[in-house]
Amino acid sequence: MQRQPAKVLEAADVRRTLAHVTTHRHPLRDTVIVLLSFKAGLRACEIAGLTWPMVLKTDGRVADHLTISGNIAKYSSGRHIPCHLELGKALKAYHASVGRPETGPVIRSERGGHMTPRSIVSWFHDTYAQLGLVGCSSHSGRRTFITQSARIISKTGGSLRDIQELAGHRALSSTEAYIVGSRDAQRKLISLL
Repeated sequence: MQRQPAKVLEAADVRRTLAHVTTHRHPLRDTVIVLLSFKAGLRACEIAGLTWPMVLKTDGRVADHLTISGNIAKYSSGRHIPCHLELGKALKAYHASVGRPETGPVIRSERGGHMTPRSIVSWFHDTYAQLGLVGCSSHSGRRTFITQSARIISKTGGSLRDIQELAGHRALSSTEAYIVGSRDAQRKLISLL
């Protein structure tokens, strides 16, 4: 039996997820976890491995981009990802709440060290289960990020190559496999023919 790919979430489900994590024991941290997935397209291993030097400018303030180093990325596919406004605000609030560290993991476990990729996967599983979101996994945010990016890239003057680079994929075919088509867009397209 072939595994189904992680479900792409609608905007309302993302908002519901963000509202839900504010009730968690670590609301600022958990908001950052969700936004790193949905607004930066990070994999579980990248969320777990992200350190403050990858997020901060040299003056210790949150940068306008994330620097994903090759040592935490799949296939060593390091890259720079512009920081979404909502993610930037969440990172600033979280950074201040944990004492503005300059080093160490961004996402800390209960014991203060890095959360493991498996812990991030479990965290998403538990969160989606609490919300009753079936078919979702730690990869849902990444698939949602890539699909949404593909739907609006033409408005920016960019191309699928830009999304490929943001996703850290070696081949465009990998990026294309993440994109979920839109029946509504297909109907609109056909009506314009």
